[in-house]
Amino acid sequence: MSEHGTILVIDDEEIMREILHELLVQEGYEVRLASSGSEGLDICRSVTFDAAIVDIMMPDMDGISVLDELKRLDEQLPVLMITAFASVENAIASMKRGAFDYITKPFKNDEVVVVIRNAVERRKLLLENTALRKNLQANYNRFKNIVGRSRPMRQAFEVVIQAAPSRSTVLITGQSGTGKELVARAIHTNSSRTNKPFITVNSGSLAQASFEATLFGHVQDASPGATSAKKGLCDMADKGTIFFDEIAKVPLEIQAKLMRVIEEREFLRLGGMDAIKTDVRVIAATNCDLLTLVKDGHFREDLYYRLQVINIFLPPLHERKEDVPLLVHYFLSKYGDENNRQNLELSSEALDILMSYHWPGNVRELENVIERAVVLSSGARINASLIPSHVRKRPSFQMPRFVLPPEGIHFKKITNDFEKRLIESTLEATGGVQKRAADLLHVKPTTLNEMIKRHDINAGRKQKTHSDRRNKSASINSESAFSSDKFSQQ
Repeated sequence: MSEHGTILVIDDEEIMREILHELLVQEGYEVRLASSGSEGLDICRSVTFDAAIVDIMMPDMDGISVLDELKRLDEQLPVLMITAFASVENAIASMKRGAFDYITKPFKNDEVVVVIRNAVERRKLLLENTALRKNLQANYNRFKNIVGRSRPMRQAFEVVIQAAPSRSTVLITGQSGTGKELVARAIHTNSSRTNKPFITVNSGSLAQASFEATLFGHVQDASPGATSAKKGLCDMADKGTIFFDEIAKVPLEIQAKLMRVIEEREFLRLGGMDAIKTDVRVIAATNCDLLTLVKDGHFREDLYYRLQVINIFLPPLHERKEDVPLLVHYFLSKYGDENNRQNLELSSEALDILMSYHWPGNVRELENVIERAVVLSSGARINASLIPSHVRKRPSFQMPRFVLPPEGIHFKKITNDFEKRLIESTLEATGGVQKRAADLLHVKPTTLNEMIKRHDINAGRKQKTHSDRRNKSASINSESAFSSDKFSQQ
């Protein structure tokens, strides 16, 4: 690859392709040629270019359409349009669609060289800025308030970083309270649309009768009481991002119109006949199994697959217990500041209780528990007594009922198996905290540790000694994994 850059030339005239090839190669560029728009797009799907030159007038696919597809493939690719017709209309149309510049035939060689040089320099600057932004995210915690360093969360962060610069639709899935809207905002903030609107559509709270008008607006006299025309949320989100919270609750008839927004980038106002163009990125979230809804006829199959371009799954909190201390630290700081309380800390006993709990309400429930404890505490140290009783409740245990077979049982094997399963279940209930498990089983921690070794129980990363946990709790004051000032975990 040339150090000057790689240029894609799309022109249906062979002589024009040869002229541009010779001119650009002499300037040190690597050049790829295509005789039609479709051929050029095929090449662009497998090769990264620093700039493209496209003829506006081509038989199979006009240059404006090629420009649109090139920008879909690579939003930051600078495209130079060439036309034999020095018409203001063509120039304006191409520039509005995102062309870097345009020149007319016959052109001067120096003019092409200067424009291409500027385009390549701009491209390199954009790529450097993108790389710098990713560096800042990794090293200076751009994801503050979406807190987590567990493997599932790191995987989610990676997808966010990769997906953010594109305009592809994104579907965020996960249980209620896992922070889906925060991830949607992170995608928007880390995209080129960051300075444009981020509009949330609360799909479950909109009445079906008003959904269409709220989303797309209406013309005058479209319905009783519509005395004047009104714009909708799609207008407000133009050039930005529109986030559909609980997309499964969008009515079927609106789903069809949403498909048009995604695929055609246009919509009709309620009662209107003229298509309204819009440049909006769609991000959706759900805690439902959309595929099941598709099979039951409650969700459009084409919309399902259109939303599934990029999927980000947010795990429930009980599957990432190692993030609990980090979340606790963050919420103590957040609600400490709100209530003018400084240097708050959680007792080790209280932290053990939080680590043992299953968290059906996920991060949102943990946040509520910490907020309550901060408000009710009288000192800097928050003890277990400030944790709600339903969280403090120890897991119940019921002795299983055995039915002896006629041939009898192997007593030692049965008791050994039962002992192993009991220890595994208790460790799971305590989030792997051995001291807490020992308390529940009424044995010494050293005795439990010996039993774990004897049964060859794979404790894994989740099993920590009490001292390990206290060290970890102490260290989180100086740690804040994957955080940014613009977000707060819900």
